[in-house]
Amino acid sequence: MAFTGNAFCKLAKAGFLLGTFEPQVDDIKIALYTNNATLDATTTVYIAPINPAAPTTGEVSNTGTNYVTGGKILQGAAVSSASGVAWLTFNTISWLSATFTARGALIYDFSKGNLAIAVLDFGADKIVSSGTFTVQMPVASSTTALIRIA
Repeated sequence: MAFTGNAFCKLAKAGFLLGTFEPQVDDIKIALYTNNATLDATTTVYIAPINPAAPTTGEVSNTGTNYVTGGKILQGAAVSSASGVAWLTFNTISWLSATFTARGALIYDFSKGNLAIAVLDFGADKIVSSGTFTVQMPVASSTTALIRIA
């Protein structure tokens, strides 16, 4: 199994403390992956395939799927804090008229050389056939937000 849980990438942790990442200014993207991908907390960058029509990194194919290699830009970046915890959240994102299987995702900073921020493990293959594929972001709070620093 390639996915072993959600992860806040190690490089991103340092990047947030150093001010490298500016999620409310930068283009933050989300790319979808099959279970053939190997992504975890040590992932440092999104690697664009040499041939976008045939991703070699385990990214969802863009052939006949209505998925574009590299994913989509996440909107609505919001940073907040309470109870000694800071968090980052984004709007829910969808792919319309999609046909593919995704096992997880990588959130990365396109504006900063594709630096990896977080790995999302969907827990199982998620399949869509001529429908809408949605990545629902959790409630933005100190205990449930997708990306939290305590």
